[in-house]
Amino acid sequence: MELGKIQKKIGVKFEDKSLLEEALTHRSYLNENPRWRYGNNERLEFLGDAVLELVVTEELFRRFPKREEGKLTVLRAALVNSKSLYEVAKVVGLNKELLLSRGETKDAKGKGRETISANSVEAVIGAIYMDQGYEKAKKFIDAFVISKLDEVAKNGGKDAKSLVQEHAQADFKITPRYEVLDESGPAHNRRFKVGLYFEEELKAEGSGTSKQEAELDAAEKFLGNPEK
Repeated sequence: MELGKIQKKIGVKFEDKSLLEEALTHRSYLNENPRWRYGNNERLEFLGDAVLELVVTEELFRRFPKREEGKLTVLRAALVNSKSLYEVAKVVGLNKELLLSRGETKDAKGKGRETISANSVEAVIGAIYMDQGYEKAKKFIDAFVISKLDEVAKNGGKDAKSLVQEHAQADFKITPRYEVLDESGPAHNRRFKVGLYFEEELKAEGSGTSKQEAELDAAEKFLGNPEK
């Protein structure tokens, strides 16, 4: 665990570095290392989730004074969902520094790893809050979460599948469909390959550990190259 590198990346020098170590300790690690001097990160995650929601809600309330509650809720969800926070974890490098059991390290792929990494972001927010207070935690959230707000707001907080459906219906008067092209791997670690079709035309392919994840991947790839 390279604490110095992480602190430099997030712009926080911890007074109590044990808080950061705890934030990066997944519960599975303790099963194999019962003598580890810290607890798992779930309590800090619980705290960080509340701080994150408050900061994001406050920013949305301030920036969009005329938007109704329902639309603000959609925007908030798009900013703080697992996929968004997983991207933060990758940028900061938390996903590479997490302490996991050997089994979890091997098996945590796709949505599993995404969720674990996203939770670690919330735990780190909780650790920053405990170590240096609200303003420092808010600065981290501003830099790595709120910074994506303009892009999210442009799409109304909608996910890729919703945007593809709107595009297909508006421009072609059709409803896109998704078809499983291939399944592979053992039962506990399946991989799905899905095709996105406009009527009979294959527009994009996506893959994932579930059909839903593969469909979302296909939609995102189409949006990145809609002329295909």
